[in-house]
Amino acid sequence: MSISTSKKIILPELLCPAGDLTRLYAAVDFGADAVYLAGEEFGMRTAATNFGEEDLKSGIEYAHSHGVKVHVTCNTLPHNKEMERMPSYLEFLNDIGVDALIISDLGTLTLAKKYAPNTEIHVSVQSG
Repeated sequence: MSISTSKKIILPELLCPAGDLTRLYAAVDFGADAVYLAGEEFGMRTAATNFGEEDLKSGIEYAHSHGVKVHVTCNTLPHNKEMERMPSYLEFLNDIGVDALIISDLGTLTLAKKYAPNTEIHVSVQSG
């Protein structure tokens, strides 16, 4: 009789902020396992330059070509007018291959499950 005592080894993930493409390239080139960033809307990273649609696409392509994941913050508390734009934004992120969304609002979480079904959901530290 043989008893297996193998244990799963869990390695930490180096998750780095990327405020623009230059910083994303640097994080990827210097060994990040994943980067987090914000688009032009719905992210609390207001001090960063943030990413327009084309930069998001380019950044994801570059990161993925190096085996690095991309997490996008959607961690604001959107107002009613902003919620109208949220579904199309989430679909866009899903379609371009974002690996995970960092979310703090239950309404956004509900929409993400519907409009970004291929994207992991992470709870933001901004959550109450």
